[in-house]
Amino acid sequence: MIHFFKQKPYLCDLIPSNYVDIHSHLLPGIDDGAVTLNDTENLIMGLKEMGFSKFITTPHIMSDVWKNTTTSINEKLSTTVNELKVPNIDSHLKAAAEYMIDAEFRELIKNEKLLTLKENYVLVEVSYLSPPIQLHDILYELQNCGYQPILAHPERYSFYHHSMQEYKRLKNIGCLFQLNLLSATGYYGSHVAKVSNSLLKEGLIDFVGSDVHHNRHLEALQKKIILKDYEYLSPIFQNNYFFNF
Repeated sequence: MIHFFKQKPYLCDLIPSNYVDIHSHLLPGIDDGAVTLNDTENLIMGLKEMGFSKFITTPHIMSDVWKNTTTSINEKLSTTVNELKVPNIDSHLKAAAEYMIDAEFRELIKNEKLLTLKENYVLVEVSYLSPPIQLHDILYELQNCGYQPILAHPERYSFYHHSMQEYKRLKNIGCLFQLNLLSATGYYGSHVAKVSNSLLKEGLIDFVGSDVHHNRHLEALQKKIILKDYEYLSPIFQNNYFFNF
């Protein structure tokens, strides 16, 4: 018997018009993303060629590593927009933050207004080594302060890979999930792609983001999707319209 396998598409084939990217590191010299203004311009132009329309870039806020603040991020955004030679960039680029849930995060919640993607939606991440011992308590506290947490790239946390129930517990306490598009093209390896596929099939993914930092990421985003059930990815793109600005 001859089996016919449907050829997987390139990622850019699935990107809808006016797509809003909610996770990237495009501001120059502020974290481990773009280093120079030229880097920023190249990344934005490359993403636009793939079909990206608007960008909510999300510099890291991480104690002892990237001590960015709402003020410093907004100042960098203003300077960058003024200096970039990209048409209409002032209406297509805004900034939020990607907050590490670390030792200082609880104090930050109490003492500052967080820099959100939109309204009360805040992008958070945890260490790749292990989750905070009190992660669930912190997520509850974040919601009690009026925020809606979105966990960045849940598929990359290897300590959850063998327990779909742990992912479901996080969802059940009100945490939304954002999948990295890089995972769909195999950039982080086949196992992360497999977990991504499972999360999509289980209906656990709410949004997608590029998480682009540099040209290697840009190149990976231009490859074919390796997900077995990539059709689950298409409707998730539509959810990002919620963040249009």
